[in-house]
Amino acid sequence: MTEYAAPLFEQKICSPEELPHKITTLSRPLVFTNGCFDILHRGHVTYLAQARALGAAMIVALNTDESVRRLGKGDDRPINSLSNRLAVMASLESVDLVTWFDDDTPLSLIQLIQPEVLVKGGDWKTENIVGSHNVLARGGQVHSIPFLFDTSTTKTVQLIRGE
Repeated sequence: MTEYAAPLFEQKICSPEELPHKITTLSRPLVFTNGCFDILHRGHVTYLAQARALGAAMIVALNTDESVRRLGKGDDRPINSLSNRLAVMASLESVDLVTWFDDDTPLSLIQLIQPEVLVKGGDWKTENIVGSHNVLARGGQVHSIPFLFDTSTTKTVQLIRGE
């Protein structure tokens, strides 16, 4: 039986403990965004490409499975496990590094990474984006990128279930 090496994109997966070392290898300005990204869809990948265009490199932090459940998205969410979501996210060209967080917000990661650019989707007002005050106080930028496509994981799950 032939053994296969892990795909190169999996090298972009980084534990929170490894972040201090790994971020030193990334170009600046550094973009940071976060989310569940449970079932990746066109809205997600468009948003991520737009976010990445705002800097020289981008880190995406994913909610752990427990963190997703605490968000109240449903008892059966996430559909995809953290390890699967990390691998899919790491495979995207727009993503330079992907990590995770178990807290209710990514504030501790934002304080650790100190990105120059903080980005969330258009359903967030910039002043309500977690970490915005931290980034702005250091002279950084905060962006809320408008949605271009009417897609969501919740809608996809409802369609699959015939709801």
